[in-house]
Amino acid sequence: MRKCIGLLLLLTLAQQGFAKQWSVEQAHAWYARQPWMIGANYIPSDAINQIEMWQAESFNPALIDKELGYAAAIGMNCMRVFLHDLVFQQDPAGYLKRIEQFLRIADKHHIKIMLVFFDSVWDPYPYLGKQRDPRPGVHNSGWVQGPGIHALRDSTQDSRLEKYVKAIVKEFGRDERVFCWDVWNEPDNMNGKIYNDYEPENKVALVLRIIKKAFPWIRSQNPVQPLTTYVCGTGWPDVEVAPLPYMAELVNFVLTNSDILSFHNYGSTEAWETIARRFLKKGRPVLCTEFLARNGCTFESTLPSAKKMNIGVMCWGLVAGKTNTIHGWHTWETPDKGEPEVWHHDVLRKDGTPYSQKEIDLIRSIAK
Repeated sequence: MRKCIGLLLLLTLAQQGFAKQWSVEQAHAWYARQPWMIGANYIPSDAINQIEMWQAESFNPALIDKELGYAAAIGMNCMRVFLHDLVFQQDPAGYLKRIEQFLRIADKHHIKIMLVFFDSVWDPYPYLGKQRDPRPGVHNSGWVQGPGIHALRDSTQDSRLEKYVKAIVKEFGRDERVFCWDVWNEPDNMNGKIYNDYEPENKVALVLRIIKKAFPWIRSQNPVQPLTTYVCGTGWPDVEVAPLPYMAELVNFVLTNSDILSFHNYGSTEAWETIARRFLKKGRPVLCTEFLARNGCTFESTLPSAKKMNIGVMCWGLVAGKTNTIHGWHTWETPDKGEPEVWHHDVLRKDGTPYSQKEIDLIRSIAK
C-alpha cells in the first residue's frame, strides 16, 4: 500500500504496546524521526467551518491544492485539520474518499497532517447542508463544535461517534501522511460571553464521558501515530483561569493518555516559554498546536523560542477567507469595519501574497 509503513514494523510497534499510552522512550523515538514541524491550522479560504470544508457539495480540491502549495512555498511542512462527525454520519464512504484525496494533495506538497476529531469551540449547534454566510468583520462567526450540544447530552449517540472515530483510524491509522491524532480541541472551553448561555453547566463532564471513550476507540485500531489533546486549564499563565467542575479529572486523563503533549498559547514570548517549559517538564515531546494573535503573539515572538526548545508549531490560519480570523476575538462584540490594519490570525491573502513579507522571510529562514 502506497505511503504505508511495512507490516513488519507495524507488528513490532503493536508488540511494543502502542495499544496503550506510549512510553516516554517510544514518544521520543517517534519525535526524533520527524523534521522540526512548522505549519498552520488549515481550512480552505472558501469554507466557513469544518462542515463546509468536507461536505461533498463544497469540498474544493483545486483550491486546497493551490493553498497547500502556497504553504509549501513559504517553508511549512505540516497542517492541523479539523474533521466533523456529522459529515461522516451523512456520507461515510464519501467522507473517507475526500480525506484520502486531501491527504494525496498534502503529500504532493510534502505536508504532513494532524487530524482533529472533536472540538468544543464556538457554535454548539452544528448542522448539515448549506452553511451560514460570514458576519462581516466578525471573527469565526460560523465555526461549529463537534459533536454538538445534542450529541453531548445524548449518550445514545456515543455509538455513532465511535463508528466515526474507528472508521477514520482504521483507514488512515497506518498512513505516513497523517503524523498525529488530536483527539479533542480544547475540551474544557466554555466559549466565554459568546456562546456561554447555550453551553450546559456540566459541559466538561459531558465531554469527559466521551473523551474517556475516544482514546480507547482510536487505540483499538492500532494506529502508529501518536495521540494528543490540549486542555486549556493546564496553561495560560498570562490569564487567570477559574477552576471548572471535573477539570482535575479531565487534565489527569489527558496527561496520562496523550503520547505527546500539546498546548496553545497566544501570549508574549515570556508567556509562551513559561507554558512550554511546564509541558517539557512532563518529559514527553511537545507541540504548540495554536499560536499567533498579533496584538501580543507573533511569529517573531514565538518561532525563535520554539526552534530553540525543539517544539513544533502551528499558527492559527493560513489563507484569509470566510472564517474572518484576520479579525480579533473582540469583534464578536464590536465588529470591524473593513480589513483591520493589524491582522489577528492568518498569514496569506487569497492570491498567496503575504500579509507580512517579514514574517514569510522569518518562516523560510527558521524552517531550514
